[in-house]
Amino acid sequence: MNDKIKIHLLMAGTTYPLSIRRDDEETVREAARQVNVRLKQYRDYYPEASNEQLLGMVAYQFALETLRMEQRNDTAPYTAKLKELTEAIEACFKETEAPDNPPDAAPGPQTR
Repeated sequence: MNDKIKIHLLMAGTTYPLSIRRDDEETVREAARQVNVRLKQYRDYYPEASNEQLLGMVAYQFALETLRMEQRNDTAPYTAKLKELTEAIEACFKETEAPDNPPDAAPGPQTR
């Protein structure tokens, strides 16, 4: 079964025919809406700018936001630190599990 639909998006005064997955329609339409909203904001602020310049500013803004989100979600530094801490904890456990102090041994009688 082909789950694709054809839609037409209007962005910056141009209609774009697209074939998309039905499940993506809401997201795709919201993306186009956000482009148009930001384009209008820039057009209001820079009325003398060309459509091409305004679209460049919109593209730059979206690219910058995407990169910032990727940096925020980069877990590599945390993964390395967690590995380091895990190794330190495991080393401590190995020290306490010395042959004279087996982990499964029941405590012996206490003397006073």
